[in-house]
Amino acid sequence: MGRGRVELKRIENKINRQVTFSKRRNGLLKKAYELSVLCDAEIALIIFSNRGKLYEFSSSGMTKTLERYQGCCFIPHDNTHERETQSWYQEVIKLNAKYEALQRTQRHLLGEDLGPLNMKELHNLEKQLEGALARARQRKVTQIMMEQMDDLRKKERQLGDLNKQLLIKLEAEGQNLETIQGLWSCGAAATENFPLHLSQTQPMECDLQPVLQIGYHHYVEAEGSSAPKDMAGETNFIHGWVI
Repeated sequence: MGRGRVELKRIENKINRQVTFSKRRNGLLKKAYELSVLCDAEIALIIFSNRGKLYEFSSSGMTKTLERYQGCCFIPHDNTHERETQSWYQEVIKLNAKYEALQRTQRHLLGEDLGPLNMKELHNLEKQLEGALARARQRKVTQIMMEQMDDLRKKERQLGDLNKQLLIKLEAEGQNLETIQGLWSCGAAATENFPLHLSQTQPMECDLQPVLQIGYHHYVEAEGSSAPKDMAGETNFIHGWVI
């Protein structure tokens, strides 16, 4: 007996619907690949799931095939408004395709939706992640070095300002020292201009005045004196004052 005709309608069971979608999607992608290889045909296949996920296949590049498709479907009209509308429509299609590709790449970089990827695509994704990690580390090291250089420049400016202040202070002290040395030089010059000359050609005449002598005085015995020497020595010695 032949197989009965299957009624095409929406599958209500979510699990059965997802399983059917996965099987038929893989079969459709396989058929498109086989057709492109066997018949040397340029094929572009775009599939969106009910969750918004994009699945695509292109034998010559999706962008190239879409541009070729738009070039074949575009029919020039005399109406300028229609041409402008068609041009905007084509631009929207391109932007949507790029947006979906970027979203898919982002999900892959975050580790999501890696099931459809083959070994080669996973290897390329790994290389991209390693390259991004290396660039991030290099950027981190560069940023740290730049911050350290900024700190060193600030310290250099502070030390330069401090050095200038010290130079100004040293110059001021040098000027004060030069002023003091100048004053000393002027004083010495004034002293040399007015010397003190003592004339010793004629001795100074001084009136002799009586002098009070306290203490021992050499006694000179007068001629013809009969007083003993011991007595003479005692009479000429005056004891100090006692209070």
